[in-house]
Amino acid sequence: MGGPDKGKAKKRGLRRLFSWKKLLGTFFVFCLLAMGALYVVYLMVPVPKANAEATMQSNIYKYADGKIFARTGKINREIVGLEKIPDKVQKAFVAAENKSFYQDNGVDIKGTTRAAWSTITGKGKQGGSTITQQYVKNYYLSQDQTATRKLKEMVIALKVDQETSKSDILAGYMNTSFYGRSAYGIQAAARSYYGVDATQLTTAQGAYLASLLQAPNQYDWTSASTTGRKLVEQRWNYVLDNMVGEGWLSADERAGMKFPVPQKPRPAPGMEGQTGYIVEAANQELMRQGVSEEDIKAGGWTITLTIDEKKQKALVKAVDDKLEAKLDREGDKKDATVQAGATSVDPKTGAVVAMYGGVGATEHWLSNATRRDYQPASTFKPIVLASAIDNGATTQDGRKIGLGTVYDGTSKRPVVGSTIPFSPENEDDRSYGPVTVQKAANNSINSVFAQMIVDVGPSKTKKTALALGMKDGQDFGQTPAMSLGTMGASTLDMAGVYATLDNHGVKVTPTLVKSAAHRDRTVAPAPAIGEQVISREAADTVTKGLTGVVRNGSGLRAAGDYQAAGKTGTSENNRSAWFVGYTPELVTAVALFGEDTKGNQVTLTGTINPGRANGGRTPAQIWGAYTTAALGGGSDAAFDLETDGSDPVEPDPDPSRTTETSGEPSQTPTTTSPPTTAPPTTAPTTVPPTRPTTPETTPPPTTEPPATGEPTSPPPTTGPPDGGGGGEQNGTRPGE
Repeated sequence: MGGPDKGKAKKRGLRRLFSWKKLLGTFFVFCLLAMGALYVVYLMVPVPKANAEATMQSNIYKYADGKIFARTGKINREIVGLEKIPDKVQKAFVAAENKSFYQDNGVDIKGTTRAAWSTITGKGKQGGSTITQQYVKNYYLSQDQTATRKLKEMVIALKVDQETSKSDILAGYMNTSFYGRSAYGIQAAARSYYGVDATQLTTAQGAYLASLLQAPNQYDWTSASTTGRKLVEQRWNYVLDNMVGEGWLSADERAGMKFPVPQKPRPAPGMEGQTGYIVEAANQELMRQGVSEEDIKAGGWTITLTIDEKKQKALVKAVDDKLEAKLDREGDKKDATVQAGATSVDPKTGAVVAMYGGVGATEHWLSNATRRDYQPASTFKPIVLASAIDNGATTQDGRKIGLGTVYDGTSKRPVVGSTIPFSPENEDDRSYGPVTVQKAANNSINSVFAQMIVDVGPSKTKKTALALGMKDGQDFGQTPAMSLGTMGASTLDMAGVYATLDNHGVKVTPTLVKSAAHRDRTVAPAPAIGEQVISREAADTVTKGLTGVVRNGSGLRAAGDYQAAGKTGTSENNRSAWFVGYTPELVTAVALFGEDTKGNQVTLTGTINPGRANGGRTPAQIWGAYTTAALGGGSDAAFDLETDGSDPVEPDPDPSRTTETSGEPSQTPTTTSPPTTAPPTTAPTTVPPTRPTTPETTPPPTTEPPATGEPTSPPPTTGPPDGGGGGEQNGTRPGE
């Protein structure tokens, strides 16, 4: 009953249920649903913000001559515009990865589907993405190879292709790709593999970098296996052949190309040694110019410094030879407290050509070159003299102040004309009797400059100090003790002050940043040369006086085969020791600071040498060694000075005066006061060299120059409440 007929009926029922029309309709419905779903996904998946790593860049710091000094940042990347990349190098990347890039809509459906299916089925991860998709992956997404991420990549790539120009996409791809050697982006890769900027890449080099992207570590020629080298060379040839095929490279040019072997990898300069100090100082200068700290941390800056590589190395060597080689930092707790700082400036341009911040930024982060928590001591005395001459100041009895003006150099002599009592002790408690200002400068006589600042006025002196380049808010007590440098100052500050003196009174503000450029802006360097802040006569007279300090005074150890002017300084309790000096071509401030492991200021006495570590010893020796090297062994440059034409002559000693009775000038002007100056003599417009005529006739001193060493008698424990570098009023040892 119904066997065959029943079977036929059943088949007819199945055909009616699965007719070709129904199957085709179902397929179209499925396609429409799929398209609808994709459209919904398209609408729902936005173009996200860039991922954190995609926008990270490094900052590049360069020496003045353009050589790379340091690089900072977690990601070694410097984003460059496509206009800085040669056209044929651009085409090499397109030929390597996506020949249809300029025509496609940002997505390779076939390739992406194949790669996604391979990932889903566990057959391994495959490529197949367009340049746009790879850019999206690098810039917006993660590197995870998942189906979900692939779908997002495809959708976002479609949107990016509609909203972004091909040029911007290509630039983004080249700037975000990883090339090996910790290099992200074409600029970092060009420097790492060929030591050039991206703008200087040849077509052959560009083709190699494009080839790297397939397997950066495997294809690095300098570390690749024999197989790796063979594969990357094949890939390189493939890229160039594609360029010829697309009409982007002529066959003749292609035939003449040889494989461009890259250079060996070089470690990126770190923050060790002086690098960290200088980078931080440059960043601080940029922030003063209006660049925010956040902008600097975001990276992407190319910062050219004013640092001269040869001078920088010479400064480090001078400190190593004259200081570090003589210290036992590991085995001697006292030696470990010694900190050195220095800044060297070109007085004509204001450029900081060398800087020493300490033993190393990774060991002692606080820079001794820029810190302002130590007293500059007697290196401030030339500012007192400059203020006196610039303001036309006179002594208490009406004598005009100059290098030949005679003062009473008696130790502990109370100042006259001040409402604040002050009677500073000289070094060694030595009394000199009547001396000229020149001799007082040579021997750093505290009592003379304490009286001089009263004659000028502490407020006027402070005004001069600020005009020359010192910073306000550094404990400027407007008292007679200020004459001994009781405020805070850095070697950078003092180098600027003395550079202004060297520059005939025209303001010099030391600058460390020569230029700073970002992809979207540049920052003009800070103005280094300003206006005339003190008269040329005042500046040049001080310079003339300070040449005597180097020739015949406490700065003798700084003398060399050059003309030099300078001043020593040693603060109370010997917590700091300075030498700041200059030639016509170079100004350098060198300082030693005593600092314990907790950051407290401690004495330098008994560290680098027995007794006081004063400015006329190690700081002057460092200064001399550095200056000699920086000037190539010496210099014939001479100071061009405009002074009053007179030379100071010391008064005849008065046998009736003794240390005890060589005392005080009268409280009111008298007709028996010492003369203003000795009879003037004709002075040359340039000063004689500070270098000795022969080493035999003027050997280096075997003992300390005058006005140095420990006091021979204890200072009084009572006195005015005013503190100071003299230190006598609070029972401490005086500075010089």
